[in-house]
Amino acid sequence: MKVCIAEKPSVAREIAEVLGARTRREGYIEGNGYQVSWTYGHLCTLKEPHDYTPEWKSWRLQSLPMIPPRFGIKLIPSDSYEKQFRILESLIRNAEAVINCGDAGQEGELIQRWVMQKAGCRCPVYRLWISSLTEDAIREGFKNLKDQSDYQRLYEAGLSRAIGDWLLGMNATRLYTLRYGQNKQVLSIGRVQTPTLALIVKRQKEIEDFEPEPYWELKTRYRETTFSATQGKFARKEEGQALLEAVTDRPFVITGVTKKKGKEAPPRLFDLTSLQVECNRKFAFSAEDTLKLIQSLYEKKVTTYPRVDTTFLSDDLYPKIPNMLKGLTDYVSLTAPLLSAPIRKSKKVFDNTKVTDHHAIVPTGVPARNLTDPERKVYDLVARRFIAAFYSDCEISTTTVLGEVEKVGFKATGKQILKPGWRVVFEKEAQETVEGEPAAEENNVLPDFVKGESGPHQPDFAEKWTTPPKPYTEATLLRAMETAGKFVEDEELRDALKENGIGRPSTRAAIIETLFKRNYIRKERKNLSATATGVELIGIIRDELLKSAELTGQWEKKLRQIEQGVYQAEAFLDELKQMVGQIVRNVRTDRATTTITIEETAFGSKEEKKAKTSTKEKPAKPKRKKPAIVARDTVSANCPPTCPICGKGTLLRGKTAYGCSEYKSGCTFRLSYEQHGKDLSDEELEAVARKQSSTRRQA
Repeated sequence: MKVCIAEKPSVAREIAEVLGARTRREGYIEGNGYQVSWTYGHLCTLKEPHDYTPEWKSWRLQSLPMIPPRFGIKLIPSDSYEKQFRILESLIRNAEAVINCGDAGQEGELIQRWVMQKAGCRCPVYRLWISSLTEDAIREGFKNLKDQSDYQRLYEAGLSRAIGDWLLGMNATRLYTLRYGQNKQVLSIGRVQTPTLALIVKRQKEIEDFEPEPYWELKTRYRETTFSATQGKFARKEEGQALLEAVTDRPFVITGVTKKKGKEAPPRLFDLTSLQVECNRKFAFSAEDTLKLIQSLYEKKVTTYPRVDTTFLSDDLYPKIPNMLKGLTDYVSLTAPLLSAPIRKSKKVFDNTKVTDHHAIVPTGVPARNLTDPERKVYDLVARRFIAAFYSDCEISTTTVLGEVEKVGFKATGKQILKPGWRVVFEKEAQETVEGEPAAEENNVLPDFVKGESGPHQPDFAEKWTTPPKPYTEATLLRAMETAGKFVEDEELRDALKENGIGRPSTRAAIIETLFKRNYIRKERKNLSATATGVELIGIIRDELLKSAELTGQWEKKLRQIEQGVYQAEAFLDELKQMVGQIVRNVRTDRATTTITIEETAFGSKEEKKAKTSTKEKPAKPKRKKPAIVARDTVSANCPPTCPICGKGTLLRGKTAYGCSEYKSGCTFRLSYEQHGKDLSDEELEAVARKQSSTRRQA
């Protein structure tokens, strides 16, 4: 039998149907020479410190840095995970071949490799690599299975990322908690989360330190058109006032009219980050919400693989475009003009050099049915962007009009759309302004002016004040993470900076959510701000390597180079080990007596969400723990209490019960207040939890 291992039961069912495997067994589906099984995402994880040596069970400064001689993996201690793993282990042991059907990305490769390693796989292993879950894509993928060795570098990059995060996260979190924390509160430090927090703190400080300064603008109104003085802003009121007096009650004369024709190309197709940015801007969806929604659309076969960082398609997809457009039955009025002639092929859409493992996010052509309202919104964005890519450029005329009053120059600009081209796809959107924002002045269509004409005008001299930088929203923060903190609007330059971005498209949403959960940031409407805890944490970190987006971006670049085979994983990990050692030495010799303020739970993305997505689950709000006096250099490894069921999450206090922070990943731990009371101390809660866990295992 050939054993196929998918990342989710739903994906396994799709694959089994195509392969003709229809007999359901416990934990897998069998038939036609195949056994199709699944994981629940990660079944295995890197070992925890105490798994290497008992000395690392207690949090002690003297134990740092913790650097195992060799990293190992273990099964996540969850009853459901263990049961499914035993099924997989049995299937793999008797398999003639294993087909890795995990998500076609770095994380998907790591998940499956760890399971096969833990199960002691000895048979040949092949890789299914597909960009959509349509029947045609699955069939084509099975016809072109690759040897597992073709993806060894991808695995090495994923493993390096996991080990790097362990080295920095485990050591730095214990280090800063022991040295600067208080009342058993953990200060979480991460390779990506800390520089991301630093971006928010830096922007917040810029806003707080900003001192507004006055300036003055001279404008005038002629023939219902606003002209601005060509001298720009005035730092001194007297300068502008003198010009105002010079132009008042004098005729306005048009001195020049120039029209320049140009073209605007369609907007780029979506990668994950640009889709998250657009969904946050238009619908106020969080990055995590958007990822869940586009993942759901992928699993419903209507869009392609979502965790991508390219906005291009590969050339081999070009012949399939007509059929993909025909499948967009809700957009016939827009696709019909395209299908009546040969499909436009642009280098701004098709470029093999810009595509690696996956192409941009596009519709598959499978009719979109039974979508939730939030899913429909996301799908509509993807579909319209895809359709627009094959329309002609928008032809525009940019008009610049120059005027003069007593040798004081004025200028007005406007844009006229001559042929809308791709803009017809977004006509409805064009009529609506985003969040009530007014249309840009340069997009106004100007009246016909003639050089030499003159007439009366209404000058205006107004005092203005400089404004501070805007707070980050999730949309602008995602862009900042993508470009390592550099703000750029030009798409080509942004593509170049992506190589040094922090995090990966698939992980940035989780990083932002982690900052909310750690109570480092909060959300006020759409704006993100750092809590006192977040601000003080960044302030206490002296090592730039820990909090610099640019330096972290360089690590990300090296991880990509490992994937490309131009950098060695051993070198990356050696650098991290040296860095961790230096960070520990620096903090241990710090003579400061500072401690970090621990705030009450901040309102974050989850608490402030309105009913805009199909996700109705709300995480339990952890209560602030009771203060406890602890030794400055020692903290128990059970602080905060670790879930005894999954061994990964921490115990939380919800509205009606105690639960695990990993409940969304499948952890079933729950203790009701009604049965156990709601005022258990951490020690009592841990004891009851372990007793329940032991009872479950014996049963």
